[in-house]
Amino acid sequence: MLRGLSPVRAYGRSDVQAALEVCQQDPVTNVFVAARIQETGLAGTRGPLFGYEAGGERALCWCSANVVPVEADGRAIAALAGKVVKRRTWASSVFGPADQVLDLWGRLERQWGPPREVRRTQYVMTTSTPPSLAGVPVDPDVRPARADELDLVVPAATAMFTEEIGYPPYQGSGLSYRQGIAGLIERGHSLVRVEDGRVVFKADLGSVAIGVAQVQGVWVHPDLRRRGVAVPAMAAVVEHTLRHVAPTVTLYVNDFNEPAVRTYARVGFERTGTFATVLL
Repeated sequence: MLRGLSPVRAYGRSDVQAALEVCQQDPVTNVFVAARIQETGLAGTRGPLFGYEAGGERALCWCSANVVPVEADGRAIAALAGKVVKRRTWASSVFGPADQVLDLWGRLERQWGPPREVRRTQYVMTTSTPPSLAGVPVDPDVRPARADELDLVVPAATAMFTEEIGYPPYQGSGLSYRQGIAGLIERGHSLVRVEDGRVVFKADLGSVAIGVAQVQGVWVHPDLRRRGVAVPAMAAVVEHTLRHVAPTVTLYVNDFNEPAVRTYARVGFERTGTFATVLL
């Protein structure tokens, strides 16, 4: 008996437009994968993007260091899991829409083993309104980092990652990590406030695509926490992003991080969805 063709295949260069159309179904939710598609052009033969096509439905799953499902219902998740399970070597997290992530993880865990942590409820928060229109103070000293400030930004980025994830962003040589930070700075996507030769606030526009910018890596120096820095600094990030980068700004935050949730709400972000993250 001949086996039927699999509904899942690796996407390549010729599939870029089709993949972006799937992401466009929910630009805020899917901006991370859309940005990776645009950045890579889906070049290469081991492509990190799998596409599901069946019964007129399409779904995706980005599968690199981050495994991220896109517009996948239960049937698509079941089919995609058969490909994703073989990529454990590369994966350090599974994240995205909570229902899709938790379904996918339920199919991977038996072979991938127990996770370090499952964060089941992360608020997706979004705004398209300049905070200044609502009377929120805007920090005039928050600006894009300069190329010659890389050595100031890297320690702040490293501290933020370590606090958030629980381990440093690299072991051994930090060259590739520095290159990633340098790329953000080169694109004008790392925003900082610098005082006395040190970064005291930073936030990155980690993913920009399909009319949306996703903020990540928000960090306030420990010496300045609970001193009113975060709200005007984040307001400056939103103002800059809306003016120069994209008409919609989004981020996601752990539900247990109540101070951050309050800060984002004061700046004008509203909850628009729920993510989940499995840390491996």
